[in-house]
Amino acid sequence: MRVLVTGGAGFIGSAFIRLALPATDADILNLDKLTYAGNPDNLAPVAENARYRFVQGDICDETVVQNVFETFRPDAVVHFAAESHVDRSILTPEPVIRTNLNGTFTLLEAARRNAVPRFVHVSTDEVYGSLEAPLEADEAFPLRASSPYSASKAGSDLLALSYYTTYRLPVIVTRASNNYGPYQFPEKFIPLMISNALEGKRLPVYGDGLQVRDWLYVEDHCRGILAIIEKGRTGEIYNIGGNCSLPNIEVIQRVLRATGRGEDLIDYVTDRPGHDRRYALSSAKLMRETGWRPQMDFDTGLARTIEWYQNNQAWLARVKSGEYQKFYKRNYVDRNACFTL
Repeated sequence: MRVLVTGGAGFIGSAFIRLALPATDADILNLDKLTYAGNPDNLAPVAENARYRFVQGDICDETVVQNVFETFRPDAVVHFAAESHVDRSILTPEPVIRTNLNGTFTLLEAARRNAVPRFVHVSTDEVYGSLEAPLEADEAFPLRASSPYSASKAGSDLLALSYYTTYRLPVIVTRASNNYGPYQFPEKFIPLMISNALEGKRLPVYGDGLQVRDWLYVEDHCRGILAIIEKGRTGEIYNIGGNCSLPNIEVIQRVLRATGRGEDLIDYVTDRPGHDRRYALSSAKLMRETGWRPQMDFDTGLARTIEWYQNNQAWLARVKSGEYQKFYKRNYVDRNACFTL
């Protein structure tokens, strides 16, 4: 089996490749533009594997994409590539629209021209918007995207599903809850808190910190995608959740305890515009149809994640240099100026 992975140098895409190569006999080609969040170091453990290939390229570039499809002839596409950070989408919306919508369109067209047997479009629970407790979104739940990022993902989900309805392209859409684990870029919530705690820096908490998220260990997410490639039905949507809903402030408190830091490092800052209060989804359909279950409990997963960052300070220092420092200053140090309309 030949699997084309887009965005495979990012956090979730690289975790999928590191999991799939030893777990299957697939040949994997990774197509990644290597933006700020795409890091070849994430794939160092598999870089010499004879079944792994890497092509640097933009999913919006029709020539590059068509060449990859024609030469590699994938049996399946797993489409991770996306601009995925909500804060960045608020500060600068254009990249999420270009990559998440136009890039997905370019891939779908190439898949249609080349009669790809399976196309897995990886999306997010954020498309469902904020839910009042005790609601959980199933796959038929209305879409209520709140940010440019989640709107771009909702649009790309609908576009992908339209290719199944109109062209019978064998598309499957997955929607996962918040991922965490090793190798995650430190702009995201958990690695940001871990990184700042390890350095003794202030931990920025949006608003009152009571926003609730469902946490999914990245390897559990990737096992879910493997199960969907094998057993998922085309034209369907599958939620992938961690069954672990926690307020942000509680996650921060657990990070502080695990790193030996005090709560005096907590710094309440201006909330994100349009910040969703609570995400929650049901994975009952995926569990029923494939037998998948999340295996990692949150405390163990968090401990493993903290240990990884403690043991990989050189990786962390490299990704936090340059562009990251500009983003951090703009989004946190100059936060009030950024979000004053």
